Amino acid sequence: MNPNPIHSDLPSLSIRRPVLIIVLNLLIIIAGIAAINGLEVRELPDVDRPIVSVTASFPGGSPETVDTEVTSRLEGAVARVSGVKSINASSEEGSSRVRVEFRPGVNLDDAANETREAVSRVQRELPEAVERLAIIKADNDAESVVSIAVSSNTLDLETLTERIETDLAPLFLTIPGVADVRLNGDRQRVLRVILDPLRLTSFNLAVTDVAAALRQAPFDVPAGSLRSTDQQLIVRADATSVSAGQVEDIIISGDTRIGDVATVYFGPADANSMVRLDGRPVIGLGIIRQARSNTIEISDEVLALVKNVESRFPELQLQVTSDDAEFIRGSVREVITSLALTVLLVIFTLWLFIGSWRATIVPALSIPVSLIGALAAIWLMGFSINILTLLALVLATGLIVDDAIVVSENIQRRRSMGLGARAAAVIGTREVFFAVVATTAVLVAVFVPIAFLPSTAGRLFREFGGVLAAAVIISSFVALSLVPALTARLPIKQNAKNMFAGIGNRLLTVYSRSLHWTLDHALMVFIACLLAAGGAGALY
Repeated sequence: MNPNPIHSDLPSLSIRRPVLIIVLNLLIIIAGIAAINGLEVRELPDVDRPIVSVTASFPGGSPETVDTEVTSRLEGAVARVSGVKSINASSEEGSSRVRVEFRPGVNLDDAANETREAVSRVQRELPEAVERLAIIKADNDAESVVSIAVSSNTLDLETLTERIETDLAPLFLTIPGVADVRLNGDRQRVLRVILDPLRLTSFNLAVTDVAAALRQAPFDVPAGSLRSTDQQLIVRADATSVSAGQVEDIIISGDTRIGDVATVYFGPADANSMVRLDGRPVIGLGIIRQARSNTIEISDEVLALVKNVESRFPELQLQVTSDDAEFIRGSVREVITSLALTVLLVIFTLWLFIGSWRATIVPALSIPVSLIGALAAIWLMGFSINILTLLALVLATGLIVDDAIVVSENIQRRRSMGLGARAAAVIGTREVFFAVVATTAVLVAVFVPIAFLPSTAGRLFREFGGVLAAAVIISSFVALSLVPALTARLPIKQNAKNMFAGIGNRLLTVYSRSLHWTLDHALMVFIACLLAAGGAGALY
């Protein structure tokens, strides 16, 4: 014997078990609220390409030498790393850079570790003069997400540079998601050996003799740190490990010392860049984020660290000059404001045409349930709160209320025909059940394929289509469960007596007449539609 259909579908269940339906909808809201704390906030979906950059410094090396001795060997090493999509290498005077892009889906940390191992295997093959070999989990051309100006009233630029390199930069590098800390306007302290050509000639010596003596000196001087010009030698040496007097006492040949043919002193290196803030020289720190890391989280950590540094190092003044997170927060805040205004306008529009607050509340309830429930879907799908997902919720606001209006109006229509409240709720919902489901399926079929667009476009709009589809699916469940359960407890709808109700009635009259005309002239309407479609295709 077949079961009674009244007891076997969602509309009848919503009437027989209203408490169960209300609890289910409350669970959707609770799940969405619980998911808020676990949602990541960012500007756009995570579409960063997994990129690892390998950089090296080769002081004094020409571009051709750098390419042959350094870049080609680094390029060959990283080419053996698994998951590599493309390699871009460049050689400049004194520096080498290899940019490695991995295939989508490759874990960036694992890729960086493999790259580091591959580079370490060929490091012995590189010239001894190569220094500052670094592996960065970001594009070397990436812009900083936070810029900081560091100054001091008591320290000169050379000492300030040393403090930043030894104390500040390592602290910022410990922040999760930070790939690199770049300095601008820094001035290294170098040892300058100013040669006297006449004295060199009198002692029958050349610049190369002085350079050789410096290289053989028992001081902590990095390989490749000596650079020569016609009349001076510049050595990058730690001022705490060697003094100018010690350098002057180095023997060049026989009894001839460096001090006999040159003047030795510590001074600032030649400036490659200058940074000023409010007219005073400062050193700029650029915080570079790793690919796929969160700018807002990095910004929060950096700002907290800036306050900590100012208390630990009172002689340093740090000022944040730019912060990308501020723009992201502002953009997200504006979209949230637009979403709130959209919800209010939709509810107000419903009230204008329905004419009753009690009748308006029922379809309006589908908006918060669906939007908050969509937050749980965002968390389950691993998405984030960003401009595109919020725009999807804004667009969904106008769609999710449609099903609730259709169900509510049909139930009220059945009640006005004389059916009881419970019977009208069940029958009225059943009549539009498949129409609501079909509408939802069509909307999902329209937006879900966006996620399958190729390359970056697909990854960018995957979250947009997924969130929109999730909100529409939840709204259809709310319309077919919560709406009939509540509408059955409303009084029979009375005809609204306001200006907007009159406008609606006049529009209904016009629509009814146009509908009859199109049905009477179906062939003409069909041909006109074909011509319009053909014209649109031709214009496209």
